[in-house]
Parts: sequence; C-alpha cells; structure tokens
Amino acid sequence: MSEICGELRAPAGARFAIIASRWNPSVVDALIDGAQRAFAAHGVASSAIDLVRVPGAWEIPVAAQRLAVRYAALVALGCVVRGDTRHYEHVADECAHGLMRVALDSGVPVLNGVLAVEQHADAQARAGGAHGNKGEEVALAAIEMASLSSNWGQSQFSAEPASGRVNRVTQK
Repeated sequence: MSEICGELRAPAGARFAIIASRWNPSVVDALIDGAQRAFAAHGVASSAIDLVRVPGAWEIPVAAQRLAVRYAALVALGCVVRGDTRHYEHVADECAHGLMRVALDSGVPVLNGVLAVEQHADAQARAGGAHGNKGEEVALAAIEMASLSSNWGQSQFSAEPASGRVNRVTQK
C-alpha cells in the first residue's frame, strides 16, 4: 500500500497568505507571530508570505475566497470570545463554514486558526500560552498541505503502480 502525505517543506515557489482579523489584537498578533516563526523555521521566506488584515472573523472567508487563486495555502487567524448574546455562535460557526467552503470550492488548503473560546484567558493559552500557539500549528499544516497538493499531479495518484516512494512528515 502506498502512503501519500505532505512534508514540512514548502514546494518551490509556493506563496502563503495569512488572513488575520484586527479584532482582539493582542491574541491575534501573537497568533500571527507564531505562524511567521513556523514558516521561517521551515524555510519559507518572509517574501513568500503576505499578511492580509480584515476587521473581524466574519470577514475572513470573503478575503480567503478572493485570495485562494494566488496562494499554495491560506492561514486564517482570529479570535471570537463568547459574550452575552448568540453573536458568538453566528460568527464562529459561519467563519468556519465559510473557510471550509472556500477550501472545497477552490481546492486550495485553507487552515482554520480562528479561536472560538469561552473567555480571553482561553485565547491567551492558545496564543503562545499553556496550550501552545495555534498560529504555529496552522502554519505547519499549511506547509504540509501545500507539499501534499504539489504531489497530487504526480504519477503516484494514477492507476499505474507508484514508485513506492513514501513521504513522511517529520517535525523537529
């Protein structure tokens, strides 16, 4: 059985976009920093990354839809904190649905790093605190998916027997 997976090495010429909301800036800026560090640590030049800022999480899917044709993968970063109204559910759920729709419609990987949390402390724990940095996690997933996507046109997906080559993801 052949195993087909991506590597934590961006394909030559791959470009990435980080789409980040301006809402909850202390959390989102920490997510952006984590994503940028992860990209740099895995050989992605800063010139191959564009940062697109939008007002809030609600606007991220629209930006993703417009940008998908230009990038190997998109990283969506934001933070929605539960409040006293149902607004939280609308924004968080529809943002996630919109991002998945963009990914499925375009075929471009769209990684969801939009935090949906109960309180600000939960967000801080996931933006470089006790639970790591979600920005870093989704940037790594973006690199892996861009690598996998670059393999999709190769013969290992045809009806012909594959070369037996197995790509494995390794993290340092």
